[in-house]
Amino acid sequence: MGTIAQASKKILSTEEALAALFKRRFGASPETMKPLASDGSSRKYFRLSGASSTAIGAFGPDPKENAAFLGFGRYFRTMGLNTPEIYAEDAPHRVYLEEDLGDTTLFSLLQKNRQGDSLGKETSSIYEQVIEHLVRFQITAAKDLDYKLCYPRSSFDRQSMMWDFNYFKYYFLRLAQIPFNEQALENDFGCLAEFLLETPGHYFLYRDFQSRNIMVKNGAPWFIDFQGGRRGALQYDIASLLFDAKADVPFAWRDEWLGRYIKAAAALTPMDEKAFRKHYWGFVLIRIMQAMGAYGLRGFYERKGQFLQSIPYAIRNLEYLLRHRRVPKGLSELSRVLERLVGSSYLRQFGEVHLKLTVSIQSFSYRGGFVMDNQGHGGGYIFDCRALPNPGRFEKYASLTGKDSEVIRFLSQEENVRRFLENVFHLIEQSVENYQKRNFTDLSVAFGCTGGRHRSVYCAEKLSQHLKGKYAVDIELRHRSLEEIRPSLK
Repeated sequence: MGTIAQASKKILSTEEALAALFKRRFGASPETMKPLASDGSSRKYFRLSGASSTAIGAFGPDPKENAAFLGFGRYFRTMGLNTPEIYAEDAPHRVYLEEDLGDTTLFSLLQKNRQGDSLGKETSSIYEQVIEHLVRFQITAAKDLDYKLCYPRSSFDRQSMMWDFNYFKYYFLRLAQIPFNEQALENDFGCLAEFLLETPGHYFLYRDFQSRNIMVKNGAPWFIDFQGGRRGALQYDIASLLFDAKADVPFAWRDEWLGRYIKAAAALTPMDEKAFRKHYWGFVLIRIMQAMGAYGLRGFYERKGQFLQSIPYAIRNLEYLLRHRRVPKGLSELSRVLERLVGSSYLRQFGEVHLKLTVSIQSFSYRGGFVMDNQGHGGGYIFDCRALPNPGRFEKYASLTGKDSEVIRFLSQEENVRRFLENVFHLIEQSVENYQKRNFTDLSVAFGCTGGRHRSVYCAEKLSQHLKGKYAVDIELRHRSLEEIRPSLK
């Protein structure tokens, strides 16, 4: 009889099961039920609204993942963390109701308030609050969390790392047709995993801590999608937040917020800041690779175009790591793969993405040797100014530089200098316009002369002024030889 009764029990659709839950929780059926976008997730979300109540209804196809979210969520609420209240659940139908936090994510707020490199006071305040909450998730809440709920792994261990590495290899590198030596790359993956496992791993690792999983309500951040959480190192989640590709937070802000995070974490747990920073960049790298694996799976394989739009931002993040020598040493094949990704015009051109170009302009003395491009792609120009008239040969200019009015007047009156710069401008304009169309983010230009004080400095300054007046580009201007002699000029 029990078997017959069970067989005759009606199986509800997802919408019917959610409506029944809503009625059970709020005493009346919902008046409306609208589906919500779920990006790359296999979960489905709905907003249910009644006369005086709203809730978010969720369907999760994986019961263990649902159990992780519900269990973690209820525990985090007891710890005073800003996570949605769980209203009701129906495990057999794999649905549950949670608090409606609105539609504003940190990502949407960032896009709304951003003006160039200015994020706005509201956005900056939210990021600061997010960092304060993150250390509480990772350190305070980690102590009594039931890690038996973790799914699919209880910790971010070697196996988890190798899954992420291979996710990147097969769903991004293969599908983007980036060549690599498979055995050498596997060896590097193993070395990187061992390096990352040197860090303490007894904290709570949120796993997908990024701007689209942080809601903003009444001026405060609220946190969702923590069902992938497990034990792990502190560095992973702050790396996820600061190198969230499409959020495209200015690098200066990332540095400031990393310092704020370290200070907040050190107040709650013993920390060796030097060791933390040493391993931090390895976690930045694995997080970028994991995200690129997702872009490849959802974008290249499943043909969901919105995921391809994040690729140019991820490429720029990799370019930053290479440029600042942040890739852990000894990973020769992985470094070659990253250089191929950074050098790919194809990968920079997905979607309506327009990354800002930075032109790095330097002056130098040939006596000190050639300058090296530090942008990551090894390209750019070096112009030899030694064929131009040299004001340094005249005693009255010898102690001056190409930034002084007397030297500027001298060189601006020389026809050879004028023609030289005219040709330089035409050549650099061609590269700037081409790089902007292709979403390249860096161009290196250097001017050298005998002493590195007059002609090269003047030309570097003139190119900087010219580009600032004609293009929406960032300029990084450096005079190498003047930096070396600055104490004697004071």
